[in-house]
Amino acid sequence: MPDLPHSKAYLAFDFGAESGRAVLAHLRSGILTTEEVHRFGNEPVEYGGSLHWDVLRLWFEVRKALTRVEEAELAGIAVDAWGVDYALLGERGELLQNPYHYRDRRTQGIMEEVFRRLSKEEIYRATGIQFMPINTIYQLLAAQRDTPTIVAAAKRLLTIPDLFNYWLTGNAVCEFTNATTTQLVDPFRRTWAVDLMQKVGLRSELPASIVPSGTILGTLRSSIAQNSSLARTPVIAPACHDTGSAVAAITARDGTAFLSSGTWSLIGTELDAPIVTPQALKLNFTNEGGVHGTTRLLKNVMGLWMLQGCRSYWSTQGQNADYHELVELAGREPAFRHLVDPDDECFLRTANMPAAIDDFCTKTGQPAPSTPGAYVRCVLESLALKYRAVLRSLEQLCGKRIEQIRVIGGGSKNRLLNQFTAEATGLRVLAGPAEATALGNVAVQILATGGAGSLKEVRAIVDRSFPTEVFNPMDPKRWEEQARRFQHYSEVTYAAN
Repeated sequence: MPDLPHSKAYLAFDFGAESGRAVLAHLRSGILTTEEVHRFGNEPVEYGGSLHWDVLRLWFEVRKALTRVEEAELAGIAVDAWGVDYALLGERGELLQNPYHYRDRRTQGIMEEVFRRLSKEEIYRATGIQFMPINTIYQLLAAQRDTPTIVAAAKRLLTIPDLFNYWLTGNAVCEFTNATTTQLVDPFRRTWAVDLMQKVGLRSELPASIVPSGTILGTLRSSIAQNSSLARTPVIAPACHDTGSAVAAITARDGTAFLSSGTWSLIGTELDAPIVTPQALKLNFTNEGGVHGTTRLLKNVMGLWMLQGCRSYWSTQGQNADYHELVELAGREPAFRHLVDPDDECFLRTANMPAAIDDFCTKTGQPAPSTPGAYVRCVLESLALKYRAVLRSLEQLCGKRIEQIRVIGGGSKNRLLNQFTAEATGLRVLAGPAEATALGNVAVQILATGGAGSLKEVRAIVDRSFPTEVFNPMDPKRWEEQARRFQHYSEVTYAAN
């Protein structure tokens, strides 16, 4: 059936830590429909003793995806991706090296070096961003130490989605929501924190200028569009940070928390202004940029990376099982046999996740899991208890009670984790949409091209197009004692580090 005259099509590129995809969305009569037109792997590459992203391969996949929509008349194209990683461009705009992967080991110990020059308090006051060794500020300082010639040759720094926007349009800028993940942006002025950069020894002129989400960056380069219908298609900066796009798709404020569940779990709420206080620093919360002048007050939790790590290691041992099978096995295991703190640094870079879980259990006087199902149940129960702890801290900072949790992203399809989350927190969980990141990407395109008049209106379009599944707590008291035990284990490992 041909598109109706009032229908519009949008193409969203969504890059995640494991895979990327191109999603074609149609807006017809106030209803959004989506179709995945291309999916591809996104595996890091190791060379020279370092871990990198293979961005040239990703660019090849972007070009391939565009050939699959050459007959479509698009109202917009937009790219979102993960935060903190960056690309360095030379004097002719060339890529100087494959960007480093945030799990590369070069940042080990770098935060402590920085704190000897500048206090955590001063850095937090300047940026309002959670302290993690993967943040761009520490990556750049490690690069200046290890590869000073490359950094000196760089004329421009872009974050990962900005790099693809540059290749699509020739316009080298940094979109605001992703720029904030660098821990180098002033959350109030919404500009680069130049004084901070100079104090820690970074070149303040290196990052490209910041533009807000919803900026039309230009049209698709003629060398890419050639003579297809894609010529003159606008390329739009959505919330280029994937979590920023995911939250743009939903309403998560005034008593509703969001939980963007994927490789990382990001838990928070949407605010009209940052909260940059000593208490926020103590609790290590982050104020990331949101769309339309909003702030996402949140905390990063290790997330389903632990499950991915277990599955990846088992596959090297010839034990292949998909996520659905593993979650089914977890559901049959006894409850609360093993608990770990997902944010312990031992889980960040390990190539043997089951062994890291075993080590944590040994340190805390617990038996190690003995079956794949037991490992998976350990991960899921531990995540749910971590979510509980983070939500309690979020309530303290906001001064408001959280009434419900909106779980979005691929992890929203994990029904066992959703139920555990409801039980651990004692709150209603609304799960979905799983495609929130691509939908938020499209939502900002709709706003930028005049297809909707407000953020509220475009979120309503998403809500009526993609229903949620509800999970209610059945026996939350059972989790109370386990929460105290979980806190004890976390404190034991922090004391040991």
